[in-house]
Amino acid sequence: MASHIGRRKFLATLGGAVAARPLAARAQQPAIPVVGVLSTRSAADSANAIAAFHSGMKETGFVDGQSVAVEYRWAESHHDRLLEVATDMVRARVKVIAAIGPPAAVAAKAATTTIPIVFTVGSDPVKTGLVASLGRPGGNATGVNIFSAELGAKRLGLLHDLIPAASVVALLVNPHFPNVGSYVSEVEAAARVIGQQIRVLHAGNEGEIDAAFATILQMHAEAVLVAADPFFVSRRDQIVALAARHAIPAVYEAREFPAAGGLMSYGTSLIEAYRLVGVYVGRILNGAKPADLPVTQSTRFELVINLKTAKALGLTVPNSMQLLADEVIE
Repeated sequence: MASHIGRRKFLATLGGAVAARPLAARAQQPAIPVVGVLSTRSAADSANAIAAFHSGMKETGFVDGQSVAVEYRWAESHHDRLLEVATDMVRARVKVIAAIGPPAAVAAKAATTTIPIVFTVGSDPVKTGLVASLGRPGGNATGVNIFSAELGAKRLGLLHDLIPAASVVALLVNPHFPNVGSYVSEVEAAARVIGQQIRVLHAGNEGEIDAAFATILQMHAEAVLVAADPFFVSRRDQIVALAARHAIPAVYEAREFPAAGGLMSYGTSLIEAYRLVGVYVGRILNGAKPADLPVTQSTRFELVINLKTAKALGLTVPNSMQLLADEVIE
């Protein structure tokens, strides 16, 4: 009984206040297709990106509430029941599942081999078994690769440009994130080129983040690279506060971090990635098959720098770096 109540509470959290009617009820209306959006992130973190998703669908002729109904489920980094929610979407016979984030994509793929899936992932979708190849997905899934492991090396390079004397850099990763090993390998290889040492720390929950920063102090790391992970985005206030408290420079994947007071971020534009997902969802609703739609690469990247935080850390951001930035927070 208790587990049943817990399941209802979880589904209510995932559903949020977006849906006016139950997903299953809408799915029974054949006149308007239902798209299920399953995201590892939260609604609050995704407002602008979701607007871009709707823009992408509109490009292909679909408007939410008119020609399509969109139902959202927000995991807020609680990945353990993503499969259960994806299975509920399959039972409701949604026309397409938009799976945002690798754990959501893996859950959707495990839940169905027939309903089309459009994903965003930051790890190789071939290695994770989502598609047979990037050019010819070959099954019921395709989507957008948002470059995660590859950009870890770029973020390390930005840290080096800003703090060239830093010889020991802590790398904070979530051990539960898919293909985290590839991300670590990329960063370690880049570190060897510039003569830096990487110290890998694991954090998969709130308490482990606190413990990781305590370890960072003990190992005398001079900077921190926070790996790309929806869990870390959801805990950004905690991570940014710890970095500030211990006066340690950190670079992140998403602009939400410097917006919250972090030093710097570099990563794929989630706005563009969500727009591309919307376009693919629309194309599938218009009759395209996922097997025939190549996995696309989102090639818009954003560098965001918080000058106020840099000043508090005693760092001078070179003008050349400021000119490269897409956004400078003062």
